[in-house]
Amino acid sequence: MNEPIYLDYNATTPVDPQVAAAMQPFLHAGFGNPSSSHAYGQRAHAAVRKARDEVAALIGAHAAEIVFTASATEANNLALLGVARALPDRRHVVVGAVEHPAVMQPALHLRECGWDVSVVPVDATGRVDPREVAAALRPDTALVSVMHANNEVGTIQPIAEIAALARANGSLMHADAAQSAGKVVLDVAELGVDLLTLAGHKMYAPKGVGALFVKRGTPIKPIQFGADQEHGLRPGTENVPHIAGLGAAARLAREALPAATANLATLRDELHRRLAAEVPGLLLNGHAEQRLPNTLHVSFPGVSGRELLAAGADAVSASVGSACHSHGDAVSGVLAALGCDAARARGAVRLSVGRFTAAEEVATAAAALIAAWRRLAT
Repeated sequence: MNEPIYLDYNATTPVDPQVAAAMQPFLHAGFGNPSSSHAYGQRAHAAVRKARDEVAALIGAHAAEIVFTASATEANNLALLGVARALPDRRHVVVGAVEHPAVMQPALHLRECGWDVSVVPVDATGRVDPREVAAALRPDTALVSVMHANNEVGTIQPIAEIAALARANGSLMHADAAQSAGKVVLDVAELGVDLLTLAGHKMYAPKGVGALFVKRGTPIKPIQFGADQEHGLRPGTENVPHIAGLGAAARLAREALPAATANLATLRDELHRRLAAEVPGLLLNGHAEQRLPNTLHVSFPGVSGRELLAAGADAVSASVGSACHSHGDAVSGVLAALGCDAARARGAVRLSVGRFTAAEEVATAAAALIAAWRRLAT
């Protein structure tokens, strides 16, 4: 029996074989603790150093500005709560309305701790208007956090413009780029960010590893306590195999860009073309141009997106939205922020292609989804 075609790369990616090969030595002979001074430890330390160099090179950073974490969620928590600990007198943060829970929940935790939190809206395409950020900024704003690209509809935000406003206000800028890394070119200097989050399992590394870029001089304090690993910001013995994998994934991504962006966009657009040609009333959600090259978020008319995917599950594996949000037919918070009505939100499906998606799979998947829609819509 053939496996269904995987179109859920925004939820997670398979581990690239080259990444798995880079990890393998540190599961066996290279098992040393990177903090140990003997040969075993120094081999592990060298692997972590090499990975730090590769992650830094992917985003145009210095190696000393990379902090390894266990996930993008941890990196986001460190960014928001760590800055809050370092700037306790500022007491105000600004976040976008469509942030991942890994940003929104730490922000709401700060609100519980007495901080003010301003949530800036998005337009019908999912974009934050920099003017809304400018209006929300205050003299006591410690941090602005706006995701680089939305994990559901794929809309890319004007981070450089927002960061310039934050900088002019004396505030720090954080962007969650978990969905962007490896799909589009990222340069922290061009973006103007002080902090940037990456996720291993969104870029063909294993689950359980992430990274936070912390620009030199950024005021930030640890939110966990122990020894002084990761520049004193993330205690705990480093997960050497996973960090080595993330480094390899970063190298592969850097070597493939920007060609990878064009390849993904070609697959995405062909999938959209085939669906739109056979499904009258199919609606694109998110920005038509400023979006991730691999992400197609559409609403099928007259059906439930969840029922549609269930009907086509033997042929296609996809999702109605973020795998990190609650299940059920409740309207996605992202789509609600975009102003989608209930019928449009109900029919929404997120289709995301990736490195291992073949052109013939796009055609097969489109046909399966069209057939499922016809069965349900009649």
